[in-house]
Amino acid sequence: MSPAFGKCYDPSGARYGIPTFPWQLAPDGLATRRQLRARGLRPGGQPIQAQIMRANRRAGGTQVAFLYRLDQAKPVRPMTAAKSAALAAAMLARRTCPACRTDAGYCIPTSLGLCVTCAYPDEQRAA
Repeated sequence: MSPAFGKCYDPSGARYGIPTFPWQLAPDGLATRRQLRARGLRPGGQPIQAQIMRANRRAGGTQVAFLYRLDQAKPVRPMTAAKSAALAAAMLARRTCPACRTDAGYCIPTSLGLCVTCAYPDEQRAA
């Protein structure tokens, strides 16, 4: 058994407080949030049942994903009209340039804070 595998294998939960399994070796009946979402489910308030762990050799740390029981998962709530409108307004705000107040057609980069035309006016005139 490799040292990284041994560090990530604790099915009794003695070391980390909850059962811990190596990456891609989770027992059947448990799933991560992403896996639940792909099936149209959500954790639904249930506590974390276990975790999967992977040693990150490059950075020296570990990556952890929590596992939830599939039989206790609930279906995803449907999108309401108000929630859809709020998301549309938020996306419009991300696309609107604060300088020229136009819809850029893409999300404004946070590094610039403006649309490309306003951020680099000299390059736009030369082209």
